[in-house]
Amino acid sequence: MKAVMCNSLGLPDTLSFEEVKDPVPGPGEVVIDMRSAGVNFPDVLMVQGLYQFKPELPFAPGGELAGVISAVGDGVKRFKVGDRVIALVSTGAFAEKCIAEENRCVGLPDGVDFDAGAAFTLTYGTSWHALKDRARLQAGETVFVMGAAGGVGLSAIQIAKALGARVIAAASSDEKLAVCKENGADEVINYATEDMRARLKDLTGGKGPDVIYDPVGGDFAEAAFRSIAWRGRYLVIGFANGEIPKIPLNLALLKGAELVGVFWGNYVAREPANFAADLGDMFALIAAGKLRPHVSARFPLENGAEAISHLMNRKATGKVVVYNEG
Repeated sequence: MKAVMCNSLGLPDTLSFEEVKDPVPGPGEVVIDMRSAGVNFPDVLMVQGLYQFKPELPFAPGGELAGVISAVGDGVKRFKVGDRVIALVSTGAFAEKCIAEENRCVGLPDGVDFDAGAAFTLTYGTSWHALKDRARLQAGETVFVMGAAGGVGLSAIQIAKALGARVIAAASSDEKLAVCKENGADEVINYATEDMRARLKDLTGGKGPDVIYDPVGGDFAEAAFRSIAWRGRYLVIGFANGEIPKIPLNLALLKGAELVGVFWGNYVAREPANFAADLGDMFALIAAGKLRPHVSARFPLENGAEAISHLMNRKATGKVVVYNEG
C-alpha cells in the first residue's frame, strides 16, 4: 500500500509518499481502508518531534479517519468486513490502509459521508467534552471562543449554539470572522484590529463571558482570563500559538473562576463508555442539522504533506482532510 511517511523529524516538506507493507490486524484490531483522514494540529507538531506523544520512526502521521473495514483480527465482535467506521488512532491514518483497535472505532451512520466522519471525531469530540462535561455549559450563558475559525473553534461555536449558549467568536481577520458568523457566532471580535478586553466588556455589559474556550494560548490568554465572568470557566484546549501562557493564579481567586484542563485523548482512553455516549449525542445533532462539520480543504493522499503545511501555515478555516478514493 501507499502511505505518507515520516522517516526523520522535520517540517512537512520532509515527508515522503512511498510503498510500505500492508498492515495485518492483531487480536482486537481491524484494518480500515481509508477514505478520508482528518488533519489536526498534533500532526503538525508530531512530524517535528514537538508533540507530547513521540512515536518511533518511521511512522505515517494522522490520528483520525473514516473508511471501510477490510480485515478483522481474532476476537473482534462489533464489526465485520464491509462496515463503514470512523476511528481514532495514534498514528497511521495518512495511508491507504490503517490498523485500529476495535474499541476505538465507531460505526459511521449512513447519512454521514466520509469527509464529515473524518472531520468530526477529534474536533467535535474535544469541544463536546470541553463545553458539556468540563465547563457544564448551561443554556443562556455566554461563551467566548478564541481561534474560532479553526477546526476546534468552529466546532465549539456550533456545539455551544446547540446547547443554547450565546457565542462571541474571535479570529485574526474579517474573512475568518465571516466564516464564524456563517457557523452560528452571535458576535465577533477581530483581535488583530480591536481591543479584545474592551470589546468583551462592551458585548457582555461588563459581566464578561461565562466560559472561555482557548485552543490558542500565547499573549491573549491572560487578557481573556482577566475578562472572565464571576464563577467563569476557562477551558485550556491547546497552544496553537506555540507559546504556553503563564497566567497569574490570583486572577482565578479574584473572579471565583476555574482554570479547567481539557485533555480529550486521555478522556477517551480512560472513559470509553462516556466517549461513545458523546458520539451518539452528537450524531443525533448532525441528523437534526444542528452540527455540520466545515471542511475547507481536501487533498489527495499523495499530497498529505501539503495538507499538513496548509494547516501549519494557518490557511485553513474549519477542517482539512486527506482523501483516498480507493
